[in-house]
Amino acid sequence: MRDMPKKTPTRRHVVAAMAALMITTGCTAEPSAPGHAMSPDARAYLTTALDVMESNSLYKTDLDWSTLRKNAFARAAKARTRAETYGAVREALRNLGDHHSQFMTPEEAEAALSPSSENSPLPEGRLLPGGIGYLVLPSVASDKAAAAYVRQARAVVQDMDRQGARGWIVDLRSNTGGDMWGPLASAGRLLDDGDIGTFVQSDGKRTPWTLREGTPEAYLDTWGPAEPLAHPDPPVAVLTGKRTASAAEAVTIAFRGQPRTRSFGQPTRGVPTANDSHRLADGAMIVLTQAREADRTGRIHDGPIPPDEELPDDARNPGNSRDGTVEAATRWLSTQ
Repeated sequence: MRDMPKKTPTRRHVVAAMAALMITTGCTAEPSAPGHAMSPDARAYLTTALDVMESNSLYKTDLDWSTLRKNAFARAAKARTRAETYGAVREALRNLGDHHSQFMTPEEAEAALSPSSENSPLPEGRLLPGGIGYLVLPSVASDKAAAAYVRQARAVVQDMDRQGARGWIVDLRSNTGGDMWGPLASAGRLLDDGDIGTFVQSDGKRTPWTLREGTPEAYLDTWGPAEPLAHPDPPVAVLTGKRTASAAEAVTIAFRGQPRTRSFGQPTRGVPTANDSHRLADGAMIVLTQAREADRTGRIHDGPIPPDEELPDDARNPGNSRDGTVEAATRWLSTQ
């Protein structure tokens, strides 16, 4: 899954909606450039894709672009159509080394931009003994699905809050990525208002993630403020696992450095980076890694994020009576 950036009038970055800039084939290779045996249209298309990568990649200053371009044109030397360059584009993205960028065909991009919200998993939760609210936040694919996701999660949180929850478990073990803003709005009252994380671009520019009234600032007009808790500033246990990836790693990072917060489980997948999407002329899309992510203390995370307390993988017993990770989190919360 992806962690997709979103541009807003007040800040830059990140979402699953993938509202993207249309990239045209205005930039073309010189006739003498590598790949001159290709059709002009295929050559222009591949050149544009490589231009997008070189201009925006997180590692744009670290790569040998001359060699990367040469290899891409060699791969597509016989391409006569745009589609015949797709393999070269994918290989070039792999060679960026960020382990997060990807290429989507026009059909794949259309499906990603207009996913059905009907079959998307919704947040769920229940009150555990000792007044502990247990909130499961699965993946959410898009803005279209996020509206119902946030409504459901907030209703679950309010219900547990009314039942007397004083400590909380946020389970991200099934969240493989997608949109980060929906989960942050869902758990917003379990986080402090203010800057809870930051995107860090290759040039060092930092763009904060800001919560206001329990809602990401850019979505306050869309989703509105979250209902305040009867017991504010509660202790929070965050559960992570090997499937916790991309956007879910951003949510994990948002809790890092918050007082009375501790993480349990397994290290995350290891792609705590932000992607932006770029449409090509035929409707295909490059989903490109363009920023690292830092927590509220300023620490930039790179690779798998280890929990504060590492425990055996409980993937077969999530949330049930044999879930040792939930048990460990519950024991810690009982001390808070």
